Amino acid sequence: MGLIKDAKSIARRDPAARNALEVFFLYPGYHALIYHKVARAFYRIKLKFIARWISQICTRRTGIEIHPGATIGEELFIDHGHGVVIGETAVVGNNCTIYHQVTLGGTGHVKHCKRHPTVGNNVLIGAGSKVLGPVTIGDNAMIGAGSVVVEDVPPDTTVTGVKAQVIKVLGERVVPSESLEQRTGDPFAKELEELKAQLDAITARLNEEEKNK
Repeated sequence: MGLIKDAKSIARRDPAARNALEVFFLYPGYHALIYHKVARAFYRIKLKFIARWISQICTRRTGIEIHPGATIGEELFIDHGHGVVIGETAVVGNNCTIYHQVTLGGTGHVKHCKRHPTVGNNVLIGAGSKVLGPVTIGDNAMIGAGSVVVEDVPPDTTVTGVKAQVIKVLGERVVPSESLEQRTGDPFAKELEELKAQLDAITARLNEEEKNK
């Protein structure tokens, strides 16, 4: 019943799909979900080699790699899907949409820990986006195409860019809250801040000399 529900959900959300039967036979994203359910069943009973073998068959046939350890909610729509990678400890909620070339990846090499993203319900992740590390993507969030997300995304927000910044909250456009000074990890921003500080010092000195004349 879950697979039928998934097929109907994809057909309803994809304007190119004419019916659920077309989704069942022709959609690689839907086929990847079937493979994952089978692989996940073996993974849960500790037959991890068989689980990985099935997931690798899925990768070769669909271009979509979902680790059998990943937790996938109901009605996931992987649109087109080629190049999608979902890591071992990733969690994807219900009614999410993931476009091609998306990575839900990990950071570091520590085993037996949460190292992949947790994605809430009703989340849309645009093509080519990379969501890295044990970050949390809140419910109803949208991630713009090509974004790199390395920090938590609040619910009901839209983020975009490298690194991703909030541009909308509840559909209303907002000014990014991160100032240049806060971008301490950006070497270009740091250099600009140093140049700005030098310019401010020169301006202050010139103003002082002008007063003393």
